[in-house]
Amino acid sequence: MIQMVDLKRQYGSLKIEIDAAIQDVLDKTSFILGENVSSLESEIAAYHNISHAIGVGNGTDALLLALKGCGIGPGDEVITTPFTFIATAEVIAQLQAIPVFVDIRPDTFNIDPGKIEEKITERTRAIIPVHLFGHPADMDPIVTIAERHGLKIIEDCAQAFGAEYRGRKVGTFGDCACFSFFPSKNLACYGDGGMVVTKNADAATTIRMLRNHGSKVRYYHSILGYNSRLDEIQAAIIRVKLKRIDEFNESRRRNADLYRAHIRRDDLTLPSEDRDCRHVYHQFTLRSKKRDSLAHALKEKGISSAIYYPVPLHRQEVFATLMSGASDLGESETSASEVLSLPMFPELLEEEIHRISDVINNVS
Repeated sequence: MIQMVDLKRQYGSLKIEIDAAIQDVLDKTSFILGENVSSLESEIAAYHNISHAIGVGNGTDALLLALKGCGIGPGDEVITTPFTFIATAEVIAQLQAIPVFVDIRPDTFNIDPGKIEEKITERTRAIIPVHLFGHPADMDPIVTIAERHGLKIIEDCAQAFGAEYRGRKVGTFGDCACFSFFPSKNLACYGDGGMVVTKNADAATTIRMLRNHGSKVRYYHSILGYNSRLDEIQAAIIRVKLKRIDEFNESRRRNADLYRAHIRRDDLTLPSEDRDCRHVYHQFTLRSKKRDSLAHALKEKGISSAIYYPVPLHRQEVFATLMSGASDLGESETSASEVLSLPMFPELLEEEIHRISDVINNVS
């Protein structure tokens, strides 16, 4: 069986370091906002050459707290993509703000900057570009639009740790950026975990308070907050992996090149990479009108595949009231009917990629 992500392989290669890091936390018995969380925050801030990093409970909370830290609230409109995991828009609605969906580019699956301004109204307050599947969104025009209209930018970097746009790490273009350390991510822990990075000291202060019940000083609460603190054991695990994240991402890029070399069909579209971008291939996602046949053939041979995402957000039941704008989201709908993600992780072997490719090449 070839899995989408084989977490055991990576753990095997890091077992001694990870076990020692966990044991050190257990020996010190400091489990909440301890030295590993603060050290990881400093290390991730340094990695991005940015002022502040705040560890939170998960990637969804990172988005929620970043929006609140940027002052987004009831009635505000936030522009984002409908072709992403629901958390991106879910948190907007949870704040009683309104998600406004803009269609995607069919080649990168990321929000199309050329379609953003037509969705801006007097109530628009922010844009959430998603660096989907590890490919950076086209940030220069997004930044220009945000500056022209006085909008906040919250980058959703959940799938793109280490990706680069024109020589800069994603997560360094907006007012805040949000990361997920879910176990399958490029930089991952063994549970839930997230991080917000920002160059804005005031936003950082607010987000630190929000994650810890609205408190700066224990038992003194200035604002209504949440319980969303990155776990100390998870932070210790992430610190071990952070040392090798660039190596892991290079392995993913190598595997993507191997897929391109071995898959030989002219009736499907393989992932693209914009010039001046560094794709980190959280997913290797192709497009095919024979998507279901390909998935079935792979399953018959014991090979996993996945559809990210089968239903765009504007077609989800929970967002049914936003359906009025669905007619101009055709690229998202077409992508949802054609995408198929293949196994992708740093330890994937060339012989496995060859096997997967052979199956795809031979589907009639």
